[in-house]
Amino acid sequence: MRKLYMSAFMICTILGLSAQEVLWQKDIKSSTQDFLSQVTTTIDQQYLITGSSIRSSKLQTEAGKQNNGYDFHLVKLNQQGEEVWEKYFSGNNHDYLSASVATQEGGFLIAGTSYSGKGLDKKDESKGGSDLWLIRLNEFGDELWQKTLGSASDEEARSVIQTTDLGFFLAGNVQNSAKGYGSKDILIVKLDKDGKELSQSILGGKGLDEVEKMIPTKDGGALLGIYSRSTIGGSKKTENFGEGDYWVIKLDKTGKTEWEKSFGGKADDHLRTLALTSSGYLIGGESRSERSGNKSVGIEEGTDLWLISLNERGEEIWQKSYNFGNRDILMGTSVIQSQDSIAKNQDVTKGILLGGYTQAKGRIEADDETFWMLYLNTDGNEQWRKHIKGESRKREERLSDIKLNRDGSIILAGTSAEELGKENWKIVKLGDKQLDQLIEKQDIKIYPNPVSDYAYVEIGFDFKEADITLYDMGGRQLQSLKTKNKITKINTQNLIQGAYLVTIKTDTNKTASAKLIKK
Repeated sequence: MRKLYMSAFMICTILGLSAQEVLWQKDIKSSTQDFLSQVTTTIDQQYLITGSSIRSSKLQTEAGKQNNGYDFHLVKLNQQGEEVWEKYFSGNNHDYLSASVATQEGGFLIAGTSYSGKGLDKKDESKGGSDLWLIRLNEFGDELWQKTLGSASDEEARSVIQTTDLGFFLAGNVQNSAKGYGSKDILIVKLDKDGKELSQSILGGKGLDEVEKMIPTKDGGALLGIYSRSTIGGSKKTENFGEGDYWVIKLDKTGKTEWEKSFGGKADDHLRTLALTSSGYLIGGESRSERSGNKSVGIEEGTDLWLISLNERGEEIWQKSYNFGNRDILMGTSVIQSQDSIAKNQDVTKGILLGGYTQAKGRIEADDETFWMLYLNTDGNEQWRKHIKGESRKREERLSDIKLNRDGSIILAGTSAEELGKENWKIVKLGDKQLDQLIEKQDIKIYPNPVSDYAYVEIGFDFKEADITLYDMGGRQLQSLKTKNKITKINTQNLIQGAYLVTIKTDTNKTASAKLIKK
C-alpha cells in the first residue's frame, strides 16, 4: 500500500511541475537565528516580510543603536521581488515581531511581544513581564504611532486584523492573569484606527488556551482559532474531546462572543490556520488523533493535516485528512474566490491552497524540511501536491507563510539553513498556470471605487510597460503615468467629488478604460 501511495504521489508531482515556474527568489541572509513570522500582501500586490532578527554590531553602529537582543525586522519587496525598504524597530531588550496587517490606507500595523522598557525606538515603559508592542506605519515604513499594552502578567502578541470600521482587533495570550481563568488565556483588544483602546476581554477555560490565528469576518467581527488544552469553565462552554483540541470562537464587531465550537479526537490536535470561504470558514492544523470525539477521519502516519469546512454558524460541512510523512506542519491556507457567473456580486470558492513543511524525526528523508503545497477543490479533495525547492535547497527549510495572489501566482516565505542558528529568510514567487486559469480577470479593475484618497488600477492582460491616464468627464487630461506593474497606485486626493475616466494603453497596443467615482 505504501508503494502504491508513493507512485500516485510521484505521478501527481510530475504532472504538476510542468504547470509551475519560479518567477523569482529573494534570499535575505543572516548569521544568527532569525525568525520569519509572516508575509503580508499589500493592496497593490507588494510584499511585507516580517520577523525578528539580531542585528550585527556594524548595523547597530550605523543606526546609532546598541542592543544585543532581537529586534522587529521588516523588509518590503515590490512585485518583482526587489527590495523597496528595510526597517528595524528596537527596544533595549528582546522584541519579537509576530503579526502584521496591511491597512486599507496603504500602510501597516505590526504587533509583537516586547521585553523592553522605554528606550531606543520604544516610547513607553514596560507594563511588567512581557508586553504587547504595536506600531502603525505608513507605506514607506515610517512610524505613525505606537502603543504598549500589558499588565503585571506576561502577554504575547499572536495576530492582528483590520476591521470594516478601519479599526483593529489584536489577539494574544496572557499567562497567569489575575483576570484570567487558567494557566494561559486569550487576550482580545479592540482599537480604533488611531490606536485608542475601545475594549479588552479575556477568554479561556480551566487550563491552557493559546490563540494561533485570527481573521476578519464579513460582518466586521473576527474568527479566532485556538489550540485548547482546557476543560469547561471560565468563558469556555464546550468540553475538549482529547489532549488538545481545535477551539473556534466567532466575535461580533464589538468583540463579544457570538458562538464557539470545539473539534478534536482523543489525542492531540493543534489548530494552525483559518480562512474565509464563500460558505463560511476553513480551519486546519495537525492531528495525532485516530477517529474519535467528533473527528471522523483517521491518521495515516505520524502527524497528519486535518482540515474542517464550517458554515457561518460554525457547523461542520466536511472534514478531510492529508499526509506527507513524518510530522506534517500546516502554516498557511489561501482560498481562490471568483465571482459567480449568475449572481455577479457573490464570491464563490473555487479551490483551496495549503502550505507547510514536514518536520523530520531523526534522519531527514528526501522531501523533509522542504516547503510543500497542497491544492484542493472546494470539497477538500486533493488535486495536486508539490515540494518547492526554488532556485536552491538547503538542509533545513521551514515554511512560515503562504499567500495566493489575485493573478494566480503564489508567494512562499520561510527560513532556510544549513545549520541551526543561521536561518536565512527565503521568499519564493511561483507562477502556476493551473491556478491562473481559475482566476477571473478583467482588462481593467479599479478599487476601492468610490475612492476617497488613493485608488489602485489593476491591469488584467500581460505587458511590459503601460500608460495610465486619468480624464475628467469633459475629456481633459488630469494625470498620466507609466507603469511596469500589474497594480498601480494613483492619488485622487486633489480631485473634486464626481466621475472620472481611467484609461490604459500597453506596449502591446491593448487598451481598456473604466469609470472612477470620487467620494
